Amino acid sequence: MESHPKSFTFEVDKDSNVAVWMQLRKRIAYLISTGYFKPGDQLPKIRELAADISINFNTVNKAYLSLQSDGYVVSVRGKGVFVSDVVKNDADVSGDIEAILDDCLRACRQLGVGFEDAAALMTQRAKYLRMMESVPRRVPGTNIIAVGAEGDADDSRKEA
Repeated sequence: MESHPKSFTFEVDKDSNVAVWMQLRKRIAYLISTGYFKPGDQLPKIRELAADISINFNTVNKAYLSLQSDGYVVSVRGKGVFVSDVVKNDADVSGDIEAILDDCLRACRQLGVGFEDAAALMTQRAKYLRMMESVPRRVPGTNIIAVGAEGDADDSRKEA
């Protein structure tokens, strides 16, 4: 196991309705799945990471606990948190994302839209979907008001 933890960049998306601990968890899971963090690599210590990115210790701890329960990392008492030797099979998210983006860009080209225009349209759409995540909605058949659950972007088209 690597004795010196790698550092990484993380910036809280204040416009997002996703909890900070979940944003951090997703960032670390992405770094693991893309190979930035390799099996055996030590993650930054909880207190150090909290201080480095100016968030609460408990927020970092919650993200690490979630990663541990999903099998991404292993906590070794007194030593730190390390990337698991067995990373989930769905960890090749990067390749899947590239394939989806390639398909989308090819489709845009077939419609006569250039790469730069397609990128601008995707950015605009991402901003719209982020905004839609923050719109409260009633869960059908209940008195529950939900905000920002994953997968709601497709539902927003039906309601609009």
